[in-house]
Amino acid sequence: MLDHIGLAVSDVAESKRFFQSALAPLGYKVLMDFGEAVGLGDSRPDFWIAKGAASAKSHIAFAAANRTMVKAFYDAAIAAGGKDNGAPGLRPQYHPNYYGAFVFDRDGNNIEAVCHQPE
Repeated sequence: MLDHIGLAVSDVAESKRFFQSALAPLGYKVLMDFGEAVGLGDSRPDFWIAKGAASAKSHIAFAAANRTMVKAFYDAAIAAGGKDNGAPGLRPQYHPNYYGAFVFDRDGNNIEAVCHQPE
């Protein structure tokens, strides 16, 4: 079981702005801010961004309670400067109810919101 995860980002302020917007539909907000490291979460900081060399790209999938939240994540992430990597939709190659959306953040990390519930 994961407790928290972190990403190295090239620009903490820009990444903070992006993730605040993109993850707001999922209930995430900034809970801790140390300038060069920022913790986001819904009740505790379980997703961290920090200044660093992002040498390897990462994939992080955030759980969404429903498909509407997946679409809201995607729209917010694109509006915040994210790049499309897969519009909201079913991904039956994973399983019949896998409904996800994918965006690249400013550092090229693949950020996803996914709902596993039927409609």
